[in-house]
Amino acid sequence: MKDFDYIIIGGGCAGLSLAYELEIYKKLENKTLAIIEPRSEYIRDKTWSFWKVIPHNFDDCVKKSWENFSINISSKTKHLQCNAYPYQSIDSGLFYKKINKKLKENKNISFFKDIKEINIKNSFIFNSVPNLETEKNALWQHFCGFEIETKNNFFDDSIFNLMDFNCEQKNSVHFFYTLPFTKNKALVETTWLSKMNDNLEKDYDFQIKNYIEKHLGLTDYKINYKEEGSIPLFFYPSIVKEKNTINIGTAGGMTRLSTGYTFLNIQEHSKYIRENIENIENLKNFSIGKKYRLLDKLFLKVMKKNPDKMPDIFFKMFDNSANTIVKFLSNKSNFIEDLSIILKMPKLIFIKVIFEK
Repeated sequence: MKDFDYIIIGGGCAGLSLAYELEIYKKLENKTLAIIEPRSEYIRDKTWSFWKVIPHNFDDCVKKSWENFSINISSKTKHLQCNAYPYQSIDSGLFYKKINKKLKENKNISFFKDIKEINIKNSFIFNSVPNLETEKNALWQHFCGFEIETKNNFFDDSIFNLMDFNCEQKNSVHFFYTLPFTKNKALVETTWLSKMNDNLEKDYDFQIKNYIEKHLGLTDYKINYKEEGSIPLFFYPSIVKEKNTINIGTAGGMTRLSTGYTFLNIQEHSKYIRENIENIENLKNFSIGKKYRLLDKLFLKVMKKNPDKMPDIFFKMFDNSANTIVKFLSNKSNFIEDLSIILKMPKLIFIKVIFEK
């Protein structure tokens, strides 16, 4: 079996982002890389969206950007504008095509479906495959989205709806999310923050069709694409626990637990590894800031205890300048900005949870 200098386990967003980062900065000219990925073909399967608070390598994969967004509960709607940090949506199909085309140009990069096909003893491993075992009563962000198309112009594509809580909650946290890519095409998604123990929450098709037809008032449309997934809102160990291993992606703690945002954190981690690849064995762990981990832990504890209050809490969180809330959600806020958000929160609920076991 062939030896490789580096092995990436998992050729998804994290694995491919790292491979691309190493390739375009010429870190693989004299090194070999094996990517372990069981899928036989790459097709569009996800939409990654985020506020662009830092540069990244995939502007040409962005399907649409917005500077305006809204959030609403049953009785109120809030509109915000964020010119400094546009909200971007990346088409995974374009992402996969771009990266794989580039990687195939390098003869030092090889793809394998099973790690048993290669020798791993002398390799440094980047692992993106998390342990499938989960903690009890863990929270997940689980979702399903339809990209729909109408015959006539219907959507205002200058603004997207980040959270619409005007829907059934089922003792969890439930909202709809609408990204209008054009005036007649949009992604409409049902999103739950829950323990995933109620099968009625997973009746996604009914939820979306009901929202489109009864809430948006659309009856004449076609479904072009469907995506479905779940994001753990907790940290859990990786499968690989070798000495010469760095965990990346969700397995490496790159998911912001209060939001599920992962894409830009993966890009920052990839850059950090690339900049330090020559000293990779001694590299210090890269992580989302400790303050965000502490604040997210508290926030999720409140969510578990008070799901019925979360729509109002989220709404109050956005009672700040758009720049402040966007930087906070993207791990880029300073102490003053953190404080301004904390002061908007219902203090008794959070104080009570701090002292609960």
